[in-house]
Amino acid sequence: MSQSSVSRREFLRISGLLSSAGALGAASPFALNLATMSSAAAQSAGSDYKALVCLFLYGANDQANTVLATDTDSWAQYQTVRTTSEAGSIALPAVGMTGGVIPITPSTLQSGRSFALHPSMTQVKTLFTAGRAAIIANVGPLIVPTTLAQYKAASVPIPPKLFSHNDQQSIWQAYAPEGASYGWGGRMGDMLAANNSNPLFTAISASGNAVFLSGRSVIQYQVSSSGAVAIAGLSGSLFGSNTAGNNLRSIITGDTANYIQKEHAAITKRSIDAQSMLGPAMAPAGTNGVANPSQYTNPNTGVLANNALATQLQTVARIIAARNTLGTKRQVFFVSMGGFDTHDIQRNNQSDLLAKLSHAIDYFDTVMGNLMGSDMRNQVTLFTASDFGRTFTSNGDGTDHGWGSHHFIVGGAVKGGNIYGTFPVTGLKHSQDVGSGSLLPQYSVDQYGATLASWFGLNSTQISDVFPNINNFTEKNLGFI
Repeated sequence: MSQSSVSRREFLRISGLLSSAGALGAASPFALNLATMSSAAAQSAGSDYKALVCLFLYGANDQANTVLATDTDSWAQYQTVRTTSEAGSIALPAVGMTGGVIPITPSTLQSGRSFALHPSMTQVKTLFTAGRAAIIANVGPLIVPTTLAQYKAASVPIPPKLFSHNDQQSIWQAYAPEGASYGWGGRMGDMLAANNSNPLFTAISASGNAVFLSGRSVIQYQVSSSGAVAIAGLSGSLFGSNTAGNNLRSIITGDTANYIQKEHAAITKRSIDAQSMLGPAMAPAGTNGVANPSQYTNPNTGVLANNALATQLQTVARIIAARNTLGTKRQVFFVSMGGFDTHDIQRNNQSDLLAKLSHAIDYFDTVMGNLMGSDMRNQVTLFTASDFGRTFTSNGDGTDHGWGSHHFIVGGAVKGGNIYGTFPVTGLKHSQDVGSGSLLPQYSVDQYGATLASWFGLNSTQISDVFPNINNFTEKNLGFI
């Protein structure tokens, strides 16, 4: 490869992208660290701090058993369609029954409608009532506003590869099927990274590689539940030698005349420096720092168990607590949980999944309420996303792939206690049913994301750059934050 075939800057960017996919995350040799922060900026960073946390539900959460319409007509339709003759019936018990759905009352009433949450979501119900959680009804990928007639006639552009897990995960996160390069979390980071003394800590994943956090200049930094991941062997004893670690460091960071080796060594050194910076800066886990999450109760067994999602959110909180030391004013985080592809055993599986989700969200809200002595709820907003919704019809023991879905937004800045958007008609053969009760979205992912981006600090020009379809929609801000 000739040196003229690719610029040094482009090579550096591509090398960084390679690190994002590596198992070692940001501590792998290709991770990129930028300039060291100035102490003056670090001291002032906390006064104008905001963070967005994307909580992705891999596999496609069933929206119709998560947020339910419970007025008489809606509940009758729900029970008719979702109660089967098989033992695996997925219909939930009514309000007031043992294990029944939990009623909620949105601040904006929808005529003749009443609503409830899944019985596993008691903590989210409390946050909703307290005004720190809201529900966005029927969100999904759209290119332009689309009616059912237009969808059936294929008279308007439709998002590609609907109902495909990998592709719709990518379209939700990056507006293109599997193989996309840039996500809207990373693109927001591109716009605001200049606010941070060290741009490397702008986009951080506690859940592995995610295209959501990939920007054109910002490269996601991956951490484990323990924080920044060190390159093994650089400290302590290596092969029984106390000096071998320093020799290894010299080998992997040493200068050379070879162009590729030189870049590799430079990026490796920056990675080591980044880990050395983030590791000590993160608040400790436990009684002297960010409290460890309690165990959650499995609703199917009554047994207490650890919650990996809550641990991811603890890691996010520990990094947010380091905002002043790191000199960060804007950060985008990514956490996730899987298992939502509930084609069968849905009642039991989703009950456990939503119990973990509700427990983790409540834990994070509590921690943000007193993060090392600071109430950060107004400055940190968590939102959910998922591949797609699921069919309203049951396949006997579960549901199949759908399109639109309902999502949660949580934080002190959220205009909570409300359902945004007209809640879909419950049943089949209505104006949003594209087949089997799969929902034609009312709101696009662009509108959802643009609303968050406006709060985050992007101006209208930047929002149009990040969200390619937003100008196709009249309503560019959904008003939930």
